Amino acid sequence: GGDLTDFGATQELLWQRDILNNLKVPYVCLIGNHDCLGTGEEVFTKVFGDPNFSFTAGDVHFVCLNTNALEYDYSEPVPDFKFMQHERDSFPKEAKRTLFAMHTKPKDEQFNNNVANIFQHVLNTFPTPLCCIYGHGHKLAADNLYGDGLMYYQCSNIKDRIYMIFTINKFSFIFSAISMFIITQSGIFFILHITILFTISE
Repeated sequence: GGDLTDFGATQELLWQRDILNNLKVPYVCLIGNHDCLGTGEEVFTKVFGDPNFSFTAGDVHFVCLNTNALEYDYSEPVPDFKFMQHERDSFPKEAKRTLFAMHTKPKDEQFNNNVANIFQHVLNTFPTPLCCIYGHGHKLAADNLYGDGLMYYQCSNIKDRIYMIFTINKFSFIFSAISMFIITQSGIFFILHITILFTISE
C-alpha cells in the first residue's frame, strides 16, 4: 500500500528492501506519499522499480499506480493517464480481468481531485475491473466509493497486525481481513490469536 518509509530516506528504503527480500513469496511495492519526500522517489525507483507498473498473474492483470499528486505539487501527471491508457490499449491477451493498486484513493487529500471522476471513468474502461486496493489512511476500510460497484479496499497500518487476503477464483474473488496478536519471548514469535474480521465475496 506504500509508505515504506517516514521520510523517503535512502537507508529506510534499503532497510525495507532487506526485510522484504527475506520473504518466501514474490512481492511488489507501491510508492506512498512519505516515500516521495526529498530524493525518495529517485531512490525508490532504483530499489523497487518504476512507481507505475503492471504484471499479470493467471487471467488477472494488476495495474499499480502512483497517485500521490500532492507530493509533486501538480508539476507531473499524477496519476499518469498516458500510462493507464497504454495499459488498457495493450492489455495482455491472456488476461481477462483487472485489479488496481495505489497508495491513495480518489477524494483523499493526496489525490489530484481535479481528475478524480475521470480517473474512475478510465478504471471502468479496463476489462472486468475487480476492485482497487490502497493504504494511505492506515485503517481497514471497504467502500463503494462512486456507487458503481467498483470497491476500494484499504489496508490497515502494520502496527494493527491486520492483513488482507484476496482469493481470486475463476468467476469472482473473496476478500478477508485477518487480525493477529503476536508476542515475542527470547526472540521467538508466538501467534496468540487469529481472528477473521470479515469476509466479502464478489
